[in-house]
Amino acid sequence: MSRPRRVLGFSWPVLVGLAALAAPRVVLHDLGVVTEGSFVNGLLVFLPPLCWIAAVLWSRPPRPFLTVLVIGALYGVFLAAGHQLLWDTAFDGNTPALGGNLTDLDPTAQSGILRVAAAASSLVTGAIVGAITGAVAELLCRIVPGHPERTDDAGR
Repeated sequence: MSRPRRVLGFSWPVLVGLAALAAPRVVLHDLGVVTEGSFVNGLLVFLPPLCWIAAVLWSRPPRPFLTVLVIGALYGVFLAAGHQLLWDTAFDGNTPALGGNLTDLDPTAQSGILRVAAAASSLVTGAIVGAITGAVAELLCRIVPGHPERTDDAGR
């Protein structure tokens, strides 16, 4: 068994797959298909983290908080990549610009600054979502009884 699997309870492909559950909202939101406050948007916001918690409750990794934090960080990567790829579409040709004393800055430099800030914000958002969801998963793992241990190695 690999070290990440021992520590996190899941293989990297499974961790990436769990994080990818949250990616459709990024795309649908940036394309304007779903809007803030709608029922569908709510499902796309809350269902993936609930799936992360369910997966952790089912498999009982040794470090539930760390496991979900990693999933959240991976989600942040999906979030950043999605926003960067759909940047022009999301702003419908009205890309943001810096204000104040920075308005004289070259538009290409302004775009670069804003894109880096957006990517950093996405990574932080993913980590925060992972930390909050991980804390909930950790708490639930402590208070919700797990499935009985198997006597054979068939499930391992």
